[in-house]
Amino acid sequence: MKSQITIKKIQELLIKGAQTIYVDDDTSRRMWWASLEVIQKDFLSQNYKEGGIWVASPLPAFNDKKFLNQLHGWLWSPEGFPYFQNENIGFLPVNNSEKKKDFDLVSNYKVLNLSQEDGYEPFLMIITPNFQCVLSIVGEKDRKILLMKCDEESLKLSIELMHAKLNQENYEEGVKFRSAINNLGNLNINNQFEKFFWPILSAKLANISPNHNIQNPVKNDEKNVQITEAKLLRAISHEVRTPLATIRTLISSTLKKYKMDESMRNRLIQIDNECNEQIDRFGLIFNAAELVDNEVPSLNNLAKINLAEIFKKLAPLWNKQLNRRGISLKIDIPKQLPQILSDSEKLELMLRGLIDKNTRGLKEGSTLILELRPAGPKLKLQLKVQKLDNNQKEILKKDNGSDIGPVLNWNPQTGSLQLSQNATHKLLASLGGYVTQRRDTGLTVFFPISDAK
Repeated sequence: MKSQITIKKIQELLIKGAQTIYVDDDTSRRMWWASLEVIQKDFLSQNYKEGGIWVASPLPAFNDKKFLNQLHGWLWSPEGFPYFQNENIGFLPVNNSEKKKDFDLVSNYKVLNLSQEDGYEPFLMIITPNFQCVLSIVGEKDRKILLMKCDEESLKLSIELMHAKLNQENYEEGVKFRSAINNLGNLNINNQFEKFFWPILSAKLANISPNHNIQNPVKNDEKNVQITEAKLLRAISHEVRTPLATIRTLISSTLKKYKMDESMRNRLIQIDNECNEQIDRFGLIFNAAELVDNEVPSLNNLAKINLAEIFKKLAPLWNKQLNRRGISLKIDIPKQLPQILSDSEKLELMLRGLIDKNTRGLKEGSTLILELRPAGPKLKLQLKVQKLDNNQKEILKKDNGSDIGPVLNWNPQTGSLQLSQNATHKLLASLGGYVTQRRDTGLTVFFPISDAK
């Protein structure tokens, strides 16, 4: 009886004869991320249009949907995605695909169950007619090795073992895998890849690692941790929004195709609304994490927009959202207001986020007041809360929760995750806004007027 082929066994066979330079877990993760970026940006981007295959475990390693769309893939992943709960969470890839066009990632590759015997160390094999490589992290805790193979013997071994593994677990997929490999024809083994890969990777790592010339390495290490957490949040927020968008599509199709009683229709509409709110929340988290990751906000995309018109357009949606929780909305806007400089699409998402953030935990019967007023070369937006009992304005309270990383705050009273105060200020700054929060005025945001001198 043949022994079971596992990802771990393939890794062990490939590492024989390889140089053993051990690094700790954090360093191995940085090496993994940097390697993925080098492979995709400097090599795969020039070869993916010819087609090919990829195999990965325990996560899809690509961060651009064009590779997922063009290449046929197989992913061994733990059932229920438990890697979110263990140390391998650090290998979650960043998704840089266009945020406007969410799509079902799972539909682009076959997902197979990863067994405990396979292990959870990251593995990636890419085979195209003119570019091929195998990349993996191998080793025990704080004693890891970055493994990269691109020689003909290692590639042949990896292909045969992967074919055997697929045959063992899903014969139909094994046939598809072999057919996809055969359709590539004779492979042009790129013997120059290894020669270029390591120097480019070294330069990439030198650019992202702490600068030892700086006298405060602790502060620099904290910044690296923040960027790491931001990368993780970007990936998670995309993975959360994708199935929610699919649910909304199914609900829309069901409402159009099938006749149903009013109570069932209302229930589906309610689910659709909840999904939409969560998509917006995680879209906002994605934007904030992206800002932390890129460090320096870009103001190049700011353009003239009419904030009053945005309020009028979104007011019905905000009313519905708040009415479901028994909260009233009052919008106080003068007839004529100047245009401001901001990013319309991201600002709409941010405004929805501010309303959600500042009404969480409010008692039924409260009123949220949004007020717009000119303020010299700025336009002032104020958010206030009005109690039901004494008709007195209640200042928006600061978050009672604690920050968990550079982006999120968790409030144990409401059980909700929200943007941290720091992330909120940074995100508004990237949209041209300046935030003040005083005891006597609540939350106030100033936006630059477009024609102000």
